Amino acid sequence: MNSTAMIRNSRKGLLALNIALWSGQILLALLFGMIGSMKLTTPLATLVQSLPSLAGMPEGLIRLIGLSELAGALGLILPAATRILPLLTPLAGLGLTTVMVLAAAFHLMRGEMAGLAMPLLLGSISLLISWGRYRWLPIEKR
Repeated sequence: MNSTAMIRNSRKGLLALNIALWSGQILLALLFGMIGSMKLTTPLATLVQSLPSLAGMPEGLIRLIGLSELAGALGLILPAATRILPLLTPLAGLGLTTVMVLAAAFHLMRGEMAGLAMPLLLGSISLLISWGRYRWLPIEKR
């Protein structure tokens, strides 16, 4: 394979990786933004009806989790899109990974095995985005 073909293939690979990372970032930002907003703004009684696994948790903790999820959602998009402090994007992914690991531990402690799948999946995607934006394809500063 000559060097021109290698460069072309490498550019296609980088483009595909960039599209995959942006798609993941947008998807997670929408999901965490909606869930975080819901945990911040919905009255507690209504929230517990919608998300029964939150029953018995202190309201302050639920609101803190919602704030963390909303901040993570904004952190996945804004620094990368504006190219202002783009290092915050992988840090937001790492923060969301931490929230999801704690959520998985919470479900595990309560014996809610069915509740483990979603936090582990979302945490894995968050970690992948964090690693991808830190090591594989970082966003350049302005």
